[in-house]
Amino acid sequence: MYQNEITMGYGLKGEESDWLSNFGTNVLEYYKQYNVRLHEGGVANLQLKKESIAKQIAELESATDERAKSRLAAAKKVQANIETAIAKYTKESFVSLSPTSQALNTKAFSTNIKDPDYHNLELFKYTDNGTERELNLPKGDIFHQFREDVKNGTLPTVSWLMPPANLSDHPGEPWFGPQYVSEAMEILLDNPETWKKTIFIVTYDENDGYFDHVPPYVVPNPYKANTGKVSKGIDPKMDFATKEQQTDPSGNGSSLREGPIGLGYRVPMIIASPWTRGGFVCSEVFDHTSSIQFVEHFLAKKYGKQVTEENITQWRRTICGDLTSAFRPYNGEKVNRPVFLDKKAFIEGIHQAKFKDAPGDFKKLNADELAQINTNHQSSPYFPKQEKGTRNACALPYELYTNSLFDHAKNTLNLSFKAGNKVFGAKATGSPFRVYAMNPYQQETLRVWDYSVAPGDTLTDEWKISDFENGQYHLRVYAPNGFYRELKGDSKNLLVKVSCKYEASRINTGKLTGNIAVTITNSDKTAHTVTLADNSYKTGSISKTIAAGASTTIIVNLSKSHNWYDHSVRVKGFDNFEERFAGRVETGAAGKTDPLMGGVV
Repeated sequence: MYQNEITMGYGLKGEESDWLSNFGTNVLEYYKQYNVRLHEGGVANLQLKKESIAKQIAELESATDERAKSRLAAAKKVQANIETAIAKYTKESFVSLSPTSQALNTKAFSTNIKDPDYHNLELFKYTDNGTERELNLPKGDIFHQFREDVKNGTLPTVSWLMPPANLSDHPGEPWFGPQYVSEAMEILLDNPETWKKTIFIVTYDENDGYFDHVPPYVVPNPYKANTGKVSKGIDPKMDFATKEQQTDPSGNGSSLREGPIGLGYRVPMIIASPWTRGGFVCSEVFDHTSSIQFVEHFLAKKYGKQVTEENITQWRRTICGDLTSAFRPYNGEKVNRPVFLDKKAFIEGIHQAKFKDAPGDFKKLNADELAQINTNHQSSPYFPKQEKGTRNACALPYELYTNSLFDHAKNTLNLSFKAGNKVFGAKATGSPFRVYAMNPYQQETLRVWDYSVAPGDTLTDEWKISDFENGQYHLRVYAPNGFYRELKGDSKNLLVKVSCKYEASRINTGKLTGNIAVTITNSDKTAHTVTLADNSYKTGSISKTIAAGASTTIIVNLSKSHNWYDHSVRVKGFDNFEERFAGRVETGAAGKTDPLMGGVV
């Protein structure tokens, strides 16, 4: 664990702490077995605290007001605790630890103590359009120990870099974080022997209030019926917190609420390595345990030993990948060396923003402009637009299916949720599915159900048509990688069953062609004219008349849309009925991101 200094080390405060401490990002400081209080910085910090509290007590003893007397008593209690800690946490106590415990402490709290300036700031001056600016910057090398280990080829198998506050990168207050990432990459690439066996992962710990437009997947409520289902072996209680399981700082229960523990809103992750080589998007569901799952996988391959982090729940292991889908074999492609930031120019540019006026060109939208955004945001000149174009996309081990069955006798709609494993075998991943009732269900607006399906498993659920407002059902199903299903109808539905599957290759058994196969079965007593329409990718529509008791399968070629599809099945004379299928067919080969989202259709 590399950091310039630990959180409690040597009493860094204010601006020094912002530039030179680890921003509290090394959570090993909170675990007993790492003995952070026996770290050299922690021991030294106790002496500084002793001096500080003694000075504070002297000042309070000379005061005469009642408030000072109360504060004096509290300060003396703190002084007693510090004295107790000084007696307990000593260099001798560290030496008495077992070799394993000493090694844990040393590895967890590596600092730049060998750099003589690692606790010092220096003044940096520059000119901003004729105005003299200045700010304090670290005088030492924030990466000193890390840089030395890379240079000498002594990096451990797994390293973690902990930036100071000013070198982190929060969206709410973007500061010098890009410089930290750029310099770390530059250090790694300076030693080709180190770089050729390095995987560099950059991830964020939170969204900082800049919420994503996609609600995160969660477990169904294990204490409430009809909220969804999970595959056998998944215990949703492990990822759900009740009020009784929580501590309430307010003491009156006002701050407590029951709910699932994650997943959280999406945050950025970047992986740089000789086995990723840049420019690819990976759309598999990951979370913060994915990095740990990857370390498990990596250590098993490297050492032939199975290491398992026992605190990762089966639900997370089922629906969150281990990052391996982000990597691809090298096939001789030309690799361009990245251009690193000019440190001086970058620091000046970021610091100058502090002196700029806040934007003042905001426009208040009127009712018509808001309505346009809410009904057709793509036509609005005020709605933020994604940059045009597509990116290369990693192959993902998803084989997902959702199909419906209308039971006329029971007046119910049945849905199945499947995460197949025939195409990708042992590499197939499980998947979450989320269902929204767009028409009020049991008098509840926007009812939600959550499903978590293990690879090779299928879950089913049933909805009574009469539970929907006016007896008209309208469900939307979401899953990863753009998977989407929409189902509309009522109790007057005709007996037509629609199934969307992926076309299997006739040449390579077990492989997919990248096309979809839509099968329509007419179990009614009369013929029906059915239309399969492309909603997004401009491949046109196909209409067929299906005789009573007959079935037809329509193969849709998706080569021009990079295996992305968005089709609806409608039946002539039944305006309330529609089944819509959208997503991306995974074949095991790399592809492209959604051309519709990229605005190139």
